[in-house]
Amino acid sequence: MFQVLQTKRQIAEARSSMVSKGRSATEGKLAKFFRRIGLLNNLPVGDEVKSWDVARTLDFIEENFSRDVKILDLGTFCSEVPVALARMGFTNVHGVDLNPKVLTMPYSDRIHYCVSDFMNTPFPSGSFEVITSISVIEHGYDPERLFSELGRLLIPGGYFIASFDYWPEKIDTNETRFFDMSWLIFSEHDITLMLDEAGRHGLSPAGKLHPEADERAINCMNFDYTFGWIVLRKDG
Repeated sequence: MFQVLQTKRQIAEARSSMVSKGRSATEGKLAKFFRRIGLLNNLPVGDEVKSWDVARTLDFIEENFSRDVKILDLGTFCSEVPVALARMGFTNVHGVDLNPKVLTMPYSDRIHYCVSDFMNTPFPSGSFEVITSISVIEHGYDPERLFSELGRLLIPGGYFIASFDYWPEKIDTNETRFFDMSWLIFSEHDITLMLDEAGRHGLSPAGKLHPEADERAINCMNFDYTFGWIVLRKDG
C-alpha cells in the first residue's frame, strides 16, 4: 500500500477529523501564545503539516488492531503518533529516539520511551506487531540497516507504517543537510528501490501502490514536494 498526499486541503481535513475524534495532540492557539511569551516550557508535540499522514496511520491501526497491540514509533521525539495512540486507549505503545529529552515526552507514564538508535535497538527480535515512523526515514536514509532492523523487530504478519517526503520525479537534495543529516525526497524510482530492499528482509506492500501526485502541497528548505505514506507487511 502506497498513497500520496494530493492537496493542501487534505491536511486541513485530516486535522479537523483528528480534532473531532479527540486525537489531536498539537498545541492550540492559546498554548502557542503562552509558549511564545515563555509561560510554557514542556515539549511541543506534533506538526499540523503532518496531519494527513498521522491521521491515516491512526486510522489504519484502529481499524486493524486491538488496544493491546504492541506498537513501536521510530524517531519518536515530539512525535504525535504515540501520544495520540495513548489518548485513544492503546496500552502497549513504545517509542525510540536518540534524543534523551524523549524521556520527558507527554504520557511518559503510559508510553515506554527508549533512548537508542532506531536502526540498532535493544529490543528482542519479534517484539512488535506494528512499527510506525512519521517523516523520519528520509533523514540519513540507510535502507539496508533500516529494513534489516524492521525485519528483525516485527513479528510475522506485523506491519511497518511510514510517511516521508516524496515527489514522483527526482528532486536533487544532495547539497542540502537536514538535522545535520543527508535528506532524501523519495522519487517513484526510490520507492521501487525501497521495496526491493524491504523484500530482501521479508517485507512487502500491504496493498496497491498509487505513486501519482497532483499538487506540491509541501514547501520546505526551498523545495516543493508532497508526502508519501506506505504500509509494508512482514511475510509469514
